[in-house]
Formats: sequence, structure tokens, C-alpha cells
Amino acid sequence: MSKALGTSQERSVRQQGARHESAQSYSGQKLDWRRKISNHVAYGLLVYTGLHIFLTMKELKTGNGSLLPYMALVVLVAAIIPAARWFEMRWRELSDAQAANPALSPDFRREVVLMWAIALGLPAALTFGFKAVASLF
Repeated sequence: MSKALGTSQERSVRQQGARHESAQSYSGQKLDWRRKISNHVAYGLLVYTGLHIFLTMKELKTGNGSLLPYMALVVLVAAIIPAARWFEMRWRELSDAQAANPALSPDFRREVVLMWAIALGLPAALTFGFKAVASLF
């Protein structure tokens, strides 16, 4: 995401913005990347938390008596929330004009895919990682 666009890029962005404005007025919604990333982060945290708790509780029911699943839950609080805030803060810094810029769509998609990969993959990786460590002891 570049804050300063070159002159040819600025013209291209303005042209894309003009085309997008007509589409926005037709749909009745204004494009706002800040709101969209905030929604994705909120839903991603819910999915991550639910999946993490589900996998951790499954391990707790095995009856090993290990504290490692609880440590996985601590990692949830200690690591994922600041990381999720990082995703959101990068987009919160945009001005109103930048937040409505359709040229940021590829950057947005890339970050949303990364955020969802983390939200879906990290709970399984943490649970199975802690399980592997527990099997060593």
C-alpha cells in the first residue's frame, strides 16, 4: 500500500474511482476498506477463538492432565489479538479518500486471505504443536 501515488497512477486511480462511484451509487453503499477489514478481523477472531477452544477442549477431554492445552489458550490472548489489531491498524490509517479507493482492492484481498489463513490454520497448528511437545514428556 503506497501512500503517495505517481501522476500516471493518480490519473488511473481517479478514472477507476469515477467508474466505481457510479457503481457505488447504484448499489447504495460507499466503499470503505477500513470498515471491510474491521468486519473481517472481527469474524476472523470469532472463528479463530471458536476453533481454538474446540480443538483445545478436545485435547482436555483426553484426561492427560497436562497444562499445555491451557498454554495454547494463553497464546491465543498473547499473540493473535495484537496480530489482528495490526491488520486493522494498517487500514485505519487511511484517509477517507484512500479508504474509498478501489485501486487498493488487490492489497485488501491479499491481506484478507492471509488473515483468514492464520485464523483457520493457527489453531490447528498450535493444538497439534502443543500435543507433539506433550508427547515428548
